[in-house]
Amino acid sequence: MGLKTSKTIRRVLLAITVTAAAILLRVLLDPWLGDRLPYVTLFAAVAISAWLGGYWTAALSTVLAFLASNFLFIEPRGMFSLHDADGIVGSAAYFVSCAIIIGFAGAARRIQSGLKQSRDLLEVTLSSIGDAVITTDVHSRITFLNRVAESLTGWSHDEAVGKPLDQVFRIIKEKTRESAENPATKALREGAVVGLPSSTILIARDGSERLIDDSASPIRDEFGFVSGSVLIFRDVSERRLANQTQALLASIVTTSDDAIVSKTLEGKILSWNDGAERLFGYSAGEAVGQSIMIIIPPDRRNEETTILEKVRKGERVDHYETIRLAKDGHQLEISLTVSPIYDEEGQIVGASKIARDISDRKRAEEALLDADRRKDQYLAMLAHELRNPLAPVRNSIELMKRAGADAALIERARDTIDRQMTQMERLIEDLLDVSRITHDRLVLRKERVSLHSVVSQAVEASRPLAECSEHEIRAILPPQEIYLYADSARLAQVFGNLLNNSCRYTESKGKIVLTAERVGSDVLISVKDNGIGIPGEMLPRIFEAFVQVDQSLERAHGGMGLGLMLVKEIVRMHGGDVEAKSEGLGKGSEFVVRLPILIEEPQEKTPAGARSSGFPVRSRRILVVDDNEDSAKSLAVLLQISNHETRPAYDGEEALRVAQEFRPDVILLDIGLPKLNGYEVCRRIRQEPWGKNIRIVALTGWGQADDRRESTDAGFDGHLVKPVRHESLMALLAAPDGSETQRRFP
Repeated sequence: MGLKTSKTIRRVLLAITVTAAAILLRVLLDPWLGDRLPYVTLFAAVAISAWLGGYWTAALSTVLAFLASNFLFIEPRGMFSLHDADGIVGSAAYFVSCAIIIGFAGAARRIQSGLKQSRDLLEVTLSSIGDAVITTDVHSRITFLNRVAESLTGWSHDEAVGKPLDQVFRIIKEKTRESAENPATKALREGAVVGLPSSTILIARDGSERLIDDSASPIRDEFGFVSGSVLIFRDVSERRLANQTQALLASIVTTSDDAIVSKTLEGKILSWNDGAERLFGYSAGEAVGQSIMIIIPPDRRNEETTILEKVRKGERVDHYETIRLAKDGHQLEISLTVSPIYDEEGQIVGASKIARDISDRKRAEEALLDADRRKDQYLAMLAHELRNPLAPVRNSIELMKRAGADAALIERARDTIDRQMTQMERLIEDLLDVSRITHDRLVLRKERVSLHSVVSQAVEASRPLAECSEHEIRAILPPQEIYLYADSARLAQVFGNLLNNSCRYTESKGKIVLTAERVGSDVLISVKDNGIGIPGEMLPRIFEAFVQVDQSLERAHGGMGLGLMLVKEIVRMHGGDVEAKSEGLGKGSEFVVRLPILIEEPQEKTPAGARSSGFPVRSRRILVVDDNEDSAKSLAVLLQISNHETRPAYDGEEALRVAQEFRPDVILLDIGLPKLNGYEVCRRIRQEPWGKNIRIVALTGWGQADDRRESTDAGFDGHLVKPVRHESLMALLAAPDGSETQRRFP
């Protein structure tokens, strides 16, 4: 049986059932109604049939009810009769009334169906949209939730319907976490659309929180009265995070020290951050919309073509070092990183460029390269300068081997060795002074000194070098004495270096003049020559370490480029300054030293005992310890010639053994020894009863302040730095036992 047949049967049964019910009701009322109102209960049956079954069901019910009523309730009963006028009018009125009832019922049914369809369509629409939707009645009770609202609130539709909105839709303020007014409630109260600020948090049924953005509107019926509200909201947590991330990135781009620029594939500038403004000088308003060529030098514009070709291929250009132009025209050394920009469809639509100024780095690299070159030059000079005195020393030794009884030849060879050893000592002392100054360890022993005395020492020290080149040195000093609070040895070193410098850089038979002039509370000392002069570009650097005016001349005349650096630093430590002057190559040079004059004599003075011993030398037992056998043996023999009894030792253990047997008065002890170092040897000797009063002196190549401090801590009485002058060693040995002289000996 088909669906249509089944539906027809249900409608027929419906018509029969409601008609039978209406007839039965009329039968029950018949004792009271009699022949009156035979159709009174049938109208309801027709209306029910029309509402529930439609037109045809209602028509069938109308006909069945008429036939049954005519047969049962109209006289003569028990038969059908329409012969009189009253019967015909009554029947006509009945059918007209039923037709009207059927018409109204059909119309109502169509209206209801339309409303249901509209309601169903609305619910489907609300269920399918991406935002969460909640509807309420006029009392703020929930009538509907869509699936998104279920997901965000944690309430199902069936659980939420009928509940107060505030129970399902719980919201608080983001910053204060206070309860926020429900927008739907406000919309019902004000009858207008209401939107909440985006800083509202929705608390779901399980306690989880979401940042939401929402709005609510009143629902009005066909008469314009508010019958409820609709609330629409969405989760904006991810959008807020994305916005914050985007804002952070924008802030980073804007405030970055690097220039960050975006441009089209044709090179048109799209964005220009603050770093780009600072680097290139163009404001964003001046740059955006312009071609990127405004910052590219003409001879480098082919680079931009190459870079854009790579970007179009999706390639990235990393740390490309090049030159760009600032607004004022000066060139910038920069490092570029260029990356492609993609649109939503993955197409390359532009390029982003990060430019970093590397001018300082480039200058630093150049400085390092220059320092490296100067270091290599210095090492070459050092090797040259140290070999220079070794050659005549070697030659003189060979002469002495072959001189036989020629006393004059031996004397000449000995003088040569003495001069060359003095030169080597000077070179080494210059190096040590540079190290002391660099580490702020150079100590000045200041006292009241006469400028005339200091200048006299410097001139006498420089005279041998001047005589070698037949130079004339003149010193012109004021007739009255000028006193300084200074280290006389260091000041003599300053003027000696300046005089020696003039001697080296002046051709034979030159003139060198030292003059002094008092100016107020200062004295100006000038050393002027008629030598090779100084190029103008070298004057600002002439006092730097290892800087040479002319390498070939420097090597020809000796020196490592340290003298002027020492001059400047020692003068600075005395509270003065020094200036170099020259009109250029071949026109000589002049160095002017300014020093403060001593006005009031200071309280501190260096004890005189620190500068001289004044004691006669007596014979002593001396143990010489050095792992260099030649050094130990030669010094032992030299001391024997000076009327001392000596023993050598060549390592730490041998030194302890010989000391115990020999019981020396003095031990000249090297520090860097095999088996036991000098510090340990000294400590062990001091632990012995026989070793407490032995004078132990460090004789070593280590001469820094820390080395001297460590030797004192180990128990040494003095510290001498190799090579030691014979006069200094004799002065130390001449000091009586218990004297403090040797403890202050350099």
